[in-house]
Amino acid sequence: MNINATVIGQFVALFALIMGAVCYYLARRKTQTPILAALLGMVLSIVPLFGLVYLVILVLKKDVSSTSAAHLTQR
Repeated sequence: MNINATVIGQFVALFALIMGAVCYYLARRKTQTPILAALLGMVLSIVPLFGLVYLVILVLKKDVSSTSAAHLTQR
C-alpha cells in the first residue's frame, strides 16, 4: 500500500480543521479569548501529537465563570 504526500497533507489539513472547531467549542467555556485558543489549537494540530496535548490541556482547565469575567471588566 502506497501512502503519498497528498493523502498525508489532506489528513493533516482535515485534522487541523476539526481540532480548531473542537478547541473553539471548549475554549468558549474555558478561556476569555476562544478565537485565539481555537487558532492556537489549529496551528498546533499541524503536528497531531501537539494538537492532542493542547486539547487535553483545554479539557483539564477549569471553566471561567461569567461572574468573575464581568467582575474583571468592571475594574
